[in-house]
Amino acid sequence: MDSTCAALSATNLVQLSNKFGRNRATLFWGESKIAPQIRTTTTFLSVQSTKPATAHAVLTSDVNQESTAFQEEHNFETPEADPKGVASIILGGGAGTRLFPLTGRRAKPAVPIGGCYRLIDIPMSNCINSGIKKIFILTQFNSFSLNRHLSRLYSFGNGLSFGDGFVEVLAATQTPGETGKKWFQGTADAVRQFIWVFEDAKNKNIENILILSGDHLYRMDYMNFVQKHIDTNADITVSCVPMDDSRASDYGLMKIDKTGRIVQFAEKPKGSDLKEMKVDTTVLGLSAEEAKKHPYIASMGVYVFRTETLLKLLRWSCSSCNDFGSEIIPSAVKDHNVQAYLFNDYWEDIGTIKSFFDANLALTEQPPKFEFYDPKTPFFTSPRFLPPTKVEKCKIVDAIISHGCFLRECSVQHSIVGVRSRLESGVELKDTMMMGADYYQTESEIASFLAEGKVPIGVGENTKIRNCIIDKNAKIGRNVIIANGDGVEEADRPNEGFYIRSGITVVLKNATIKDGTVI
Repeated sequence: MDSTCAALSATNLVQLSNKFGRNRATLFWGESKIAPQIRTTTTFLSVQSTKPATAHAVLTSDVNQESTAFQEEHNFETPEADPKGVASIILGGGAGTRLFPLTGRRAKPAVPIGGCYRLIDIPMSNCINSGIKKIFILTQFNSFSLNRHLSRLYSFGNGLSFGDGFVEVLAATQTPGETGKKWFQGTADAVRQFIWVFEDAKNKNIENILILSGDHLYRMDYMNFVQKHIDTNADITVSCVPMDDSRASDYGLMKIDKTGRIVQFAEKPKGSDLKEMKVDTTVLGLSAEEAKKHPYIASMGVYVFRTETLLKLLRWSCSSCNDFGSEIIPSAVKDHNVQAYLFNDYWEDIGTIKSFFDANLALTEQPPKFEFYDPKTPFFTSPRFLPPTKVEKCKIVDAIISHGCFLRECSVQHSIVGVRSRLESGVELKDTMMMGADYYQTESEIASFLAEGKVPIGVGENTKIRNCIIDKNAKIGRNVIIANGDGVEEADRPNEGFYIRSGITVVLKNATIKDGTVI
């Protein structure tokens, strides 16, 4: 039940010393005690994956007077390719309609995950741990909270030494003229509209550009990815994973030759087109049994382009193409060296309410398929400087409890409890993702609310909640039952403070669920 989060800020990023900060021997942020690591190697397509053993850590948030600085080396094992010649573009501009209502007032990459993180922290942390320090984030819809999070956490210009690196937010904008009045039409068009940035003389040393999504959950050394790209003299390299029948139609699928070159690419095929994309995935190094379960090779939506190739495709060869997966990649396969890179580790596309819900609850399992904590490659998030969680006579089983919570004589099972959450006596939380709160209410405020018949932030006495996502600052009263007992799959009840998606009840941000309500 570990709720430790790694955090970055302008005053507290990393301090190298003999006692605190990142230990040069272990490359760990804080004091560490590390169990032996188990390394497995997949030979096909030059991929290595690390399976960390149990590790315990104490991360310090103490601010001292010495200067703070990022280090030149990255936290993964150093490959031959130079990170200084690589820039990453994180796509954060999508409308996020499949994640609605969580994206009703926030961009998809700003959606909270894992108790104290946001989705954008995954690609950002992977970049930092890979030593990639030239980062662009493209934003469009509901970008306020995302921009605020990025500016507070990754503002490397506030007196910090970040070498020649930067983090730049490229917000969707309009310019004079008919062509300049269009918003982003797709992933490729979003990059095209800022193509002048990558053609700027200041960025002339960028030889390769990573295209990353802001809604995936995984830990990856991007420089191994880039190294494979360079070693195969590829124009484009696509990161891929083996995929089963049930989800194959949700992804771009590919066929490859024995050298790893992509010879056919189809974006989200259906019916007979889907069956045509089946391959013998033993070529990826899978066993016969694994290959039978995963007969497809799916694109992760993570690409690396030669800068020259990307600019030519966007400006000339594919000037009318708006999307990488459905247009740019299938077109480029015909006349470019497009290689596949096998990522043989945990990866999840957090694109729907169900996938988001399942991925979060999977973090509570033992052993989990994915952990935010890793001694060498931590994930970073905004520092909140909250007190430890206070637990009074509670039953907690397979749960993640974040910082600054108050739990009183309640039961929490297979659930995540976000920062500043309050659970009163008699509360039962099961199979629930609770995002927490943005602020505290004092004891006197809570008492005043209750005396007036109002509902304070948190979950009131004797409330039972199952199979639910509770967004931030939700006020759930006493003796409430949220269990979707009728098995409703889809419902829109915004006036009552909730939606149901794929059978999962989603309580809206700032919603009030009155005492005695049954959902």
